[in-house]
Amino acid sequence: MALRLHNTLTGRVEEFQPLDPPNVGMYVCGVTVYDRSHIGHARAMVVFDILYRYLEHCGYRVKFVRNFTDVDDKIIARANAAGLPAIDVADANIRAFNEDVKVLGCRPPTIEPRATQHIPEMIAMIETLIAKGLAYPADGDVYFAVDKFPEYGKLSKRKLEDMQAGSRIEVDERKHHPMDFALWKASKPGEPAWESPWGLGRPGWHIECSAMCSKHLGQPFDIHGGGNDLIFPHHENEIAQSEGAEGRPFARYWVHNGMVSVGHEKMAKSLGNFLTVQDAAARVGGEGLRFFTLGTHYRGPLDFSDERLDEAARGLGRIYETLARADAALAGVNAQADAEVMRQFREAMDDDLNGARVVGILFETVRAINRELDAGGSRERVAGWRRAIGEIGAVLGVCIQNPAEYLAREKRAHLEDSALSAEKIQALIDERLAARKAKDFKRADAIRDELKAKGVLLEDSASGTTWKVER
Repeated sequence: MALRLHNTLTGRVEEFQPLDPPNVGMYVCGVTVYDRSHIGHARAMVVFDILYRYLEHCGYRVKFVRNFTDVDDKIIARANAAGLPAIDVADANIRAFNEDVKVLGCRPPTIEPRATQHIPEMIAMIETLIAKGLAYPADGDVYFAVDKFPEYGKLSKRKLEDMQAGSRIEVDERKHHPMDFALWKASKPGEPAWESPWGLGRPGWHIECSAMCSKHLGQPFDIHGGGNDLIFPHHENEIAQSEGAEGRPFARYWVHNGMVSVGHEKMAKSLGNFLTVQDAAARVGGEGLRFFTLGTHYRGPLDFSDERLDEAARGLGRIYETLARADAALAGVNAQADAEVMRQFREAMDDDLNGARVVGILFETVRAINRELDAGGSRERVAGWRRAIGEIGAVLGVCIQNPAEYLAREKRAHLEDSALSAEKIQALIDERLAARKAKDFKRADAIRDELKAKGVLLEDSASGTTWKVER
């Protein structure tokens, strides 16, 4: 079965066939760098990081481009409020974004272009659009003429007359049509500006991505991605600009992830209902946050709550416990990844990147490992399952740390938060053992309950008593 992806342009799940196999060009709209990234941004980062990884797992050579919008009304407003140059605000937030990407375990794209580095390309594209009668200057601004592009609305499945009737558009008599959008904006006091044939100004938002796609991937290219909130107007406008300028298709597969919501309302900075990547990672770790985003198919909405975030982290911890147990039992045993588990994995991923189904496969494999170890069964079979989890984890970007070290860090973090120490816990374990030998089971149970109340679980076995963190 070949990889199949949902293509927003056609509304169908289609077999992925790159233009120039094994090469793949993929562009994903990045962030506008005026603030820290939140969990909604994290979901998009993880979704396309996994697509990037899986394409390479399938043998493709991927050129992955993700941009920074580093000139924008919001950046300018933040800069003016802080009394700083806009470029300083953008630079600081790009550094913060890179920290968030690292926390999430995302691989860096092949190229991370900045909008302000591509002003000449934007101006050239705008000039082409004007020459073709698809755009027009107006008092230092330049607008795209939507009614001159007959296919406008083909991505979002909207008709121009319906958009006009149902929209709240500020009246601008300079526009030929109310839905026309800005390609270039005349400069205002206190704004960064560049020289252009229409005077000092700066680019509109949509033209940025068209110019960067064209420069770094050419046209057409294979995959354009982003959140589904970008379908209209941003991606619709990109298509109009790029296809209008070049006279040929823009991107072949349009892949969009669903939004993160809070109580079924979109998570957004404008609504104040967001949790930053930094804050979420402080609660459950970057890998725990990444694992949370995998719990729902990438195209569906993902409803956030602290409880769901914590549950995802607990699930990840249970997987690591089993991996640590397997590693301890498998010293010197090597095996190929279990063929059946890998077949199920590829089948799920080829089915429009069904990462949620893959998470289910991980848990099923973990249960199989524990059953086999409990029964004293085949170490080779366990080794095959363990290897499969490692290979799957390399694509999902989870379960790739050393399990023993992961659990040790978890213990240390819990001790710091609970005012306990490893020595104190061990002393209570020794006291409990002495109480049991003296048949003082009431005291032994009280010690177990005391530790449990502090988030420490005791596990008795033939080899002695160990403890772990209750997640």
